[in-house]
Amino acid sequence: MNTPAQASQESVVRGPISTRDKTPRHWPAEGYTRAPYWVYTDPEIYAQEQVKIFRGKTWNYLGLEAEVPEVGSFKTTYIGDQSVVLTRAEDGSLHAVVNRCAHRGNMLCRDAFGQAKKLYCVYHAWNYNLKGDLTHAAFSHGLRGEGGLPKDFQLSEHGLHKLRVATICGLVFATFSNEVEPLEEWLGDVAAGIRRVLHKPLKVLGYDTQRIHANWKTYHENPRDSYHANILHTFYGTFGLSRQSQESGMTLDKNGRHVYFYTKAGTEKKSEDFDKTSAALRSVNDDMKLEDPSILKWRDEFGDGVSVQILTTYPSFVLHQIANSLATRQLIPRGVGESDLVWTYFGFADDDEATTQTRLVQANLAGSAGMISVEDAAVCEMMQKAMADGQSGESFIEMGGKTLESGGTSKLSERAIRNFWHNYRSDMELA
Repeated sequence: MNTPAQASQESVVRGPISTRDKTPRHWPAEGYTRAPYWVYTDPEIYAQEQVKIFRGKTWNYLGLEAEVPEVGSFKTTYIGDQSVVLTRAEDGSLHAVVNRCAHRGNMLCRDAFGQAKKLYCVYHAWNYNLKGDLTHAAFSHGLRGEGGLPKDFQLSEHGLHKLRVATICGLVFATFSNEVEPLEEWLGDVAAGIRRVLHKPLKVLGYDTQRIHANWKTYHENPRDSYHANILHTFYGTFGLSRQSQESGMTLDKNGRHVYFYTKAGTEKKSEDFDKTSAALRSVNDDMKLEDPSILKWRDEFGDGVSVQILTTYPSFVLHQIANSLATRQLIPRGVGESDLVWTYFGFADDDEATTQTRLVQANLAGSAGMISVEDAAVCEMMQKAMADGQSGESFIEMGGKTLESGGTSKLSERAIRNFWHNYRSDMELA
């Protein structure tokens, strides 16, 4: 893949995609500074995304190592719309397999979490070890000289579909691809944002799952969009947790697939331009007060003054630090017009009770009903409704400039979104 400096909007030759009525579709001539609305609404596009992106050359987040802490622990989750199982095998190693029996395609694990000595199919009693190897097939030799599997049947040839697994700082990722680069190379410079937050062993505090009635890409764009936060979110701007006037920055990996940005509360550098703009924003409300302001009390536990860091990896993972609230977000497509967002709140294994309580209180800033995050899902659903059938219209993505580099490290930029669409078009081979 070309680096942003090498790539141009015309640099990749791709073919048009045809709709169900066989009408060819082409991406707007402006390239990655536009996103046509049919890309959010077409079922054929959605089906191709599952193959070319989620089961393509990407690393997808599965969960925390802390969620499968012991031998026999398992977790069921999804990569795109494919169910997968994360296991901790007898030797302590982590494995990920497609949650589908190699015999007739039945789902093996139905529970979200559990303990098991083997993966067992209830349909015909095929048994697999925790690494996904087939260890037993019921009645494989038949009865009374009749039935059974062919004599050349080999257990070793009928294991589960195994994925590559890699970890970083307690996060577990998997990929269907044998060609994609190792995880840390794939993450590039954005791995620094993971290491900054996840510097100690983790413990899970709780979960929250929300159904968003919108295409998965509307949400994926959202945490990459660093400049909407202080416009959309009244809580941020009003109470000073994150403002455009504060010290901030943004980092992308060299391929533009992943991004993180940060803000430092209490570092206001106001200007005439800021005062003029903020006065017109509905998100700035100096009359709004908190009856209990304790939710705003945060400790600079990382020693760098960062009050908010939002990190996004392509195509479906978010890691956030909002004050002392820490969480991952896993984006799961549920069809062309729906998606799930799974929030996993965590702390560190050595947190004292007071720190844990602070994290739990500040978890109310995020999540499906969070004082900040509730507005993100609402906007995604509003967008999906406004796009209608997607036959006309396109997004305009030129805040901060028209290239993959323009906008630099400024949060007042849609640079990360332009880079998303550049990578998306390349993976999807859309002209």
